Amino acid sequence: MDSAQLAETLGLTAMAVRQHLYALLREKFVTAEERPSPIGRPTKFWHLTPAAAQFFPAAYAELSVALLDALGDAFGPAGVKRVLESRCSRQQNAYAQRIGANASVQEKLRQLALIRTEEGYMAEVKRENELSFLFIENHCPICAAATACQGFCDTELNLFRNVLGPEIGVERVEHIVSGNRRCAYRITPIGKPARGRSAVP
Repeated sequence: MDSAQLAETLGLTAMAVRQHLYALLREKFVTAEERPSPIGRPTKFWHLTPAAAQFFPAAYAELSVALLDALGDAFGPAGVKRVLESRCSRQQNAYAQRIGANASVQEKLRQLALIRTEEGYMAEVKRENELSFLFIENHCPICAAATACQGFCDTELNLFRNVLGPEIGVERVEHIVSGNRRCAYRITPIGKPARGRSAVP
């Protein structure tokens, strides 16, 4: 967002918001990029840096990584894979109780975003074009564990595919673990390929 959008969202003046932003910039919690403006100087758009993740839910990052290491030591890669698959299965069952199988794509995504936001992912849905949506997660509360074990990201991709159904394509196009600011998934009804960037594996 730019400072004017933030001011409106927070109910503050633009000047007050800019003062806070520059203080956060000095602390390296935010960064800014300039984008051309139709009139006048370029507009600064502000983003959180990885250092700001400490202010959001971390899902006991150190414990998660330690437990993954211990599982690997005790049961090997196959044991870790089984644990992740079991976790995914439990999530899928829980999600299915809240996401109607016969709901529209848009309604399924709205419900999924609500569930994921409750879990700390700060999820949202945006229409990308007439054929597809973007399902966006602005925060990853299991980032440390996902970085230590890529299996988390694989099972979550499968989770979305299973919950949304076989008639809906799910393609990851941005990935926090790969260095992007967020995780984003292109959601497209099967048989309707969307135009856009290449997927991130």
